Amino acid sequence: MFSALTGFLFGRKAATADEPPIVSSQASSPPVFEEDAFYEAPEFNIDDYRPMKVRCIGAGFSGIACALRQKVQNLDFKIYDKQDGVGGTWYANTYPGIACDVPSHCYQFSFEDYSQWSKFYSPGSEIHANIERMVDKYKIRQYIHLRHELTNAKWDQSTGKWTIRVRHYVADTQKEEEFEETCDVLLLCVGSLSRWRWPDIPGLKEFRGALVHSAQWNIDEEEVEGKRVGVIGNGSSGIQIVAALQPKAKTLVNYCRQKTWIAPVLTLQATLAQLGRSPNDKDYNFTAEELEKLRNPQFAKEFRKAVERGQNAFHLLTMRDSSMQKEVRAMFEDSMKKSLGERPELIDKIIPDFSVFCRRLTPGNGYLEALCADNTTCETTPIKCITPTGIELVDGRHNELDILICATGFDVSFHYPFDIVGRDSMKLNDRWTPYPEAYMSVSVDGFPNMFLLYGPGSGLNTGTIVSMVERQAMYVAKCAMKMQRERLKSMEPKKEATRDWMQHMRHFFPKTVYTDNCKNWYTAKDGTIIGLWPGHNLHAIRALENPRWEDYEYERMDDTPNRLFWLGDGQTVNERNMTGDLVWYLDDVDVPPIPQ
Repeated sequence: MFSALTGFLFGRKAATADEPPIVSSQASSPPVFEEDAFYEAPEFNIDDYRPMKVRCIGAGFSGIACALRQKVQNLDFKIYDKQDGVGGTWYANTYPGIACDVPSHCYQFSFEDYSQWSKFYSPGSEIHANIERMVDKYKIRQYIHLRHELTNAKWDQSTGKWTIRVRHYVADTQKEEEFEETCDVLLLCVGSLSRWRWPDIPGLKEFRGALVHSAQWNIDEEEVEGKRVGVIGNGSSGIQIVAALQPKAKTLVNYCRQKTWIAPVLTLQATLAQLGRSPNDKDYNFTAEELEKLRNPQFAKEFRKAVERGQNAFHLLTMRDSSMQKEVRAMFEDSMKKSLGERPELIDKIIPDFSVFCRRLTPGNGYLEALCADNTTCETTPIKCITPTGIELVDGRHNELDILICATGFDVSFHYPFDIVGRDSMKLNDRWTPYPEAYMSVSVDGFPNMFLLYGPGSGLNTGTIVSMVERQAMYVAKCAMKMQRERLKSMEPKKEATRDWMQHMRHFFPKTVYTDNCKNWYTAKDGTIIGLWPGHNLHAIRALENPRWEDYEYERMDDTPNRLFWLGDGQTVNERNMTGDLVWYLDDVDVPPIPQ
């Protein structure tokens, strides 16, 4: 009998609307309920997913993570980026010495295994080349639209869609034009370190020499040869620029507003041992023999695990008065004093009195050695003004300069240069005044169907931001699939969920070193930490693994009070068409372990 039934099922054509349903002559009438008078049974299949249009702003690591994590079916997906190349900050920043400040083998997505980095801390050009390689490998260039800049986005409550305006360059006319379109989901992947800023110093525009910002590098390194160079700033960019340009410049003055920790190689000791090196080896280049070893997938995997294990082992460094903080601080201080041995007068100028990790930590390869060079001055006296020929200090001294480099960072207020208008005409920049709030770092109440990657509360000082944005992309994909699966018009975090998240952050960070007396990019003017995740990289991975659906508000697409309308007509698309796989549930089976 079963064989006959199977033959009937697989021998028949897919049902059409004209064919009468097969019903039993013995069927009895179901009981009548008063509320059923207003309910019409669905006519769609449970997995007949509606089309969904997603627009992503930004083609850096975050945007690419979203493109790589496309699990939403029936999807119209595009990435818009205002630059004329992919890679975000790794495309825009080309200053001398730019490099990764974490070991390159773990500065990639979990599913990637590139092993042929030239250095432990690879130059920016290699990181950008690796991003280009991924774009081609996973064939996502088709989704990316360059020289497309978002100018406005507005939520339409009636349709449950975002209306966005985009300015783009038209090659045929060689002019910029704007177009408008709608989307179901808006992803902001613009990052926090993408809107660079000049320093607020009197006389800046009066300088007659070469004026350069680290994030908009526009001179050749050869132009530095024999010139008097000034570098304002000793954050990550300033440190790398000073180390790179000191050998070329006639004189170099580094204007340091505050002190900074320069890290010895803490996280590489285990990996150096794997390569047969001394734990104190300071040569960060891979040899040809080592690169050949790393071509072996198993060796490369174990090497990467050792690197990431080292990166993930230092969370206690961020906790105030921890034993690790005390031990590492003493180690850093000793290491820095040795590096500054030729210029002991620099010790009080450079070594901080605040905790390690209060500011973003950088390996600073060659920086202390550059400060000790005869042609370098570390200037900690505050700047009074910039003159046409150099910099005047508050004590009246004047430094004559040919080139002035401003490594003065970015606008980290999270106030975007375009309007995002949410529910009830609320602008995101107003919502984020005096400082930004984003539930679990990924969504904002009052702004339905909008998600953030590397937004407020996303930064990590231990681990890598690449692992964070990968997990955020997976989280957002789950949200989009829920909307599509359950026929939701919109979802947004509840106000009380955002309130609880911010309360948790306020009570977490006082236990950390981030609230020490130092200036960093992730702290608001009133001392509130706005840029960092309240915990370690591993903590973020766990927290973002499973969205708390109960923390969101929802609106349904269909005009029915029945919350289970999405269940459809009782069948799947494969059953309706009789063309798809009817045993898909036997693929990728989760096999329970057998106890030993």
